[in-house]
Amino acid sequence: MYEKSKKYKNLALFDFDGTLCTIDSFTGFIFYALSKRHIIKQGFKILPWIQAYYLKAYPAHAMRPKLFHAMFKNAKVSEIDNIAQEYAQQITPNYNSELLDRLRTHQALGDDVILVSATVDVYLKYVAESLGVDLICTETEIINSHYTGHYSSADCSAQQKAIRVLEKYQLSQYQHIYAYGNSDEDLAMLNLAHYSYYVGKSTHLPILEKAKELA
Repeated sequence: MYEKSKKYKNLALFDFDGTLCTIDSFTGFIFYALSKRHIIKQGFKILPWIQAYYLKAYPAHAMRPKLFHAMFKNAKVSEIDNIAQEYAQQITPNYNSELLDRLRTHQALGDDVILVSATVDVYLKYVAESLGVDLICTETEIINSHYTGHYSSADCSAQQKAIRVLEKYQLSQYQHIYAYGNSDEDLAMLNLAHYSYYVGKSTHLPILEKAKELA
């Protein structure tokens, strides 16, 4: 006879930009890591797409890889890595205090907490490390110790967020699933949850349920 499955934990999924972090951290990282001369030179090359993006005629999921390629192609990993570690600490004052408290509460309850973001692993891996959480995000390609400017994974937004979560976690093993986001790119992830919170639309944070052993 097989023993019935027991569930001991909850799962909490947090988007980063616009949710846990109040700023556009990727744009912030570009200006933190690169010289103004480089940004202007490379930005000029993709100016039509930048303008189209701000006019809402070019989608964010297409703009992000184009911007990463323009700004970080051939960048030396060791140089960017040092800056990325600094940046992960510099942006902490921009965290949403209410949601940071919620994240800490999930951790105190023993829940599995995951950062699920469309932004790149270059600096977000250090953000996740400092928070003590797992990470699912857009992964970047490195060859010969340099960034190629390409992604090694799909842009982790919209349906990809749900796909990546389901690839890594067996949701049936959790009693309660919580998800926190702020845009339509988070909807697929929010739909995985029993309890969700949409920044700017939800009126209050969901009540937390402590996971209990099931016989």
